[in-house]
Amino acid sequence: MIVYDLHCDLGHRFEGWFGSSSDYEDQQASGLVNCPECGSETIGKAPMAPAVPAKSNARPVEQLPVRQGEPKPVSNSPMPAEVKKAMEVLAKAQEKALKNSTFVGEKFAEQSREMHYGERDETPIHGQATLEEAKALAEEGVPVAPLPFPVAPPDKLN
Repeated sequence: MIVYDLHCDLGHRFEGWFGSSSDYEDQQASGLVNCPECGSETIGKAPMAPAVPAKSNARPVEQLPVRQGEPKPVSNSPMPAEVKKAMEVLAKAQEKALKNSTFVGEKFAEQSREMHYGERDETPIHGQATLEEAKALAEEGVPVAPLPFPVAPPDKLN
């Protein structure tokens, strides 16, 4: 069986299944191939990519080694220069923002809420919050934002 992507002169696209390429040609010459949407008999074949199966002896792409505790790579190809530059700019901006910020760990949601409601002095902080805590803070109007890059707690640094 051969499946062709077909189109009529009005631009309607559809599939046609034929026993062979000569069956398609014979049916088209006999006026049996027409558009199911408008009935036009002026039909053409759309360009098709061949379906090439993988070789049975092909080996899967080897995974890059990942060290314990490191994130898994999302690509095995080099990062484009403009993406690398953008990541560097983001990293520098985050570093600058955190320079005068205090790490509060898992108390982030609690302390952010206290500052928002005037229960403590406002000061730059960063820390950890669960997804539920972050959603609750956003719903309350507490101004918080996720950091683009993970931050290691001070006690985990070398």
